[in-house]
Amino acid sequence: MISEIEINLDKTDFHILRLMQENARISNADMARELGMAPSGVLERVKKLEQKNVIQQYTTRINPVALQQKLLAFVFMKASGGPGYNTATLELAKIPEVQEVHHVAGDDCYLVKIRTYDSASLMSIMHNQFAKIPNIISTRTTIVLETVKEGQQLVIPEK
Repeated sequence: MISEIEINLDKTDFHILRLMQENARISNADMARELGMAPSGVLERVKKLEQKNVIQQYTTRINPVALQQKLLAFVFMKASGGPGYNTATLELAKIPEVQEVHHVAGDDCYLVKIRTYDSASLMSIMHNQFAKIPNIISTRTTIVLETVKEGQQLVIPEK
């Protein structure tokens, strides 16, 4: 769960975040050169950003096609008890193919992003895993035909 606490960041913090979001493998020395700072100062700033949970993790983005995971689907779900009923979300989050689970406003309770191999594997997940989750009343699935843009990058202010 993401907390909504206010974290004060300055211009240097934003610059570090922009550099790291563009390339998480950038060295402290390269960041220091870009920022006009000592590498030790950059390292200290990065550690503080990690401690404040601004930088949450470092990951590698893998091309899903390389792993034959060619099907991307979004599933809208209704659940009894509404979106405040967390048992369903906790169970959905345990399914490896589920990449995202969101409580949403509107007719549905949840929006779930799934990446898997093909329609048969999607059906298997729906029948063997979703069907076992209590309180799920209905699902509505949208299969992605083409992805124009997909990413996790945030807009970082210039400040």
